Amino acid sequence: MHFARVLRAAGLPIGPDRVIDAVRALEVAGVERRDDFYWTLASVFLDRREQFEVYDQAFHIFWRDPQLLERVMAMFLPQVYGRQGKEERQASSRVSEALRPRAKKPENTPAEPPQETQLDASLSFSAREVLQHADFETMTSEEIAQAKKMLANLRLPIPEIRTRRLTPDSGGARVDLRASLRASLRNGAQIIQLRRRSPQRRHPPLVVLCDVSGSMNRYSRMFLHFLHAITNDRDRVTSFVFGTRLTNISRYLRHRDVDVAMSGVADAIADWSGGTRIGNCLREFNLRWSRRVLGQNAVVLMISDGLDGDVGEGLAREMERLHKSCRKLIWLNPLLRYEGFEARPAGVRAMLPHVDEFMPVHNVASLIELARALEGSHTHRRAA
Repeated sequence: MHFARVLRAAGLPIGPDRVIDAVRALEVAGVERRDDFYWTLASVFLDRREQFEVYDQAFHIFWRDPQLLERVMAMFLPQVYGRQGKEERQASSRVSEALRPRAKKPENTPAEPPQETQLDASLSFSAREVLQHADFETMTSEEIAQAKKMLANLRLPIPEIRTRRLTPDSGGARVDLRASLRASLRNGAQIIQLRRRSPQRRHPPLVVLCDVSGSMNRYSRMFLHFLHAITNDRDRVTSFVFGTRLTNISRYLRHRDVDVAMSGVADAIADWSGGTRIGNCLREFNLRWSRRVLGQNAVVLMISDGLDGDVGEGLAREMERLHKSCRKLIWLNPLLRYEGFEARPAGVRAMLPHVDEFMPVHNVASLIELARALEGSHTHRRAA
């Protein structure tokens, strides 16, 4: 029961029904072997692939020392970090927060009068601003929940562009002869008032290609919440995810309820946190989807770190074709947050010459920067 509380505090949806089912399952499987105990609880508590990393770390920490709830985690976690890899460290903040004992407020304590505190505004920052600049990879479960609420309110102000379709406009430069003749029949053709029209202006389609491989695990989860927000805010948004294969998730993101949308996306993605074959996935996109979704001057957002499992084989050719098929191609790379970033991987070198904009995306502030860049009110880095 205490272990279930830890998992619930770490963000896993575990209720009393699953605790009862876990007890019944252990009565059948037994507790003689640690592996049987581990997988029995996993089969009851977990229902999504992305929950496994949190469960695995919480299990090994909790059952190594069940009295860990009463200790200070700050003295213990550095030893744990030294034996863990990069993927396990992503869940450390959530698990440590769940295992940390929470202080209880004493009852019947007289309230102290509030004390006046003066702060220097030039040296202080609001919690919202700090959260905006926090890296998605280092956030705790509480910070992730707050960041998701902030992402739900973000919008992408893509400017309207001029299309070839015409619309009625009293001040337009073109005369609409057909509409003018129809209007003249209403007053007996005594006075013919010229009807005019002008080119219609409309937001271009938005196509998003998001990497969900293992190296993009924590970032891709946050980006999916961001995609859900912009999909429900505007029309003609098409979203794809790719790892070793390409998956269209547009119809799942159109659901208003974010939990239902994320559940559908999780069920649809079969290669989550797996390898990466960017060239092969782009080839499939160019063959099957480009003619359908890249019409009318579409804008493409490529969200990936550029680490290709095929070492960039055929990637430059597919990126060139994608670039020529859209109006603007923007590459969002979490690795660009490092000052010493260099285009050394073969995948990055193959992709970089064929993008219009190359921008970092690793926190809420970077997504706000993306919105400013699309609006045209901010100067940003161009690809070399």
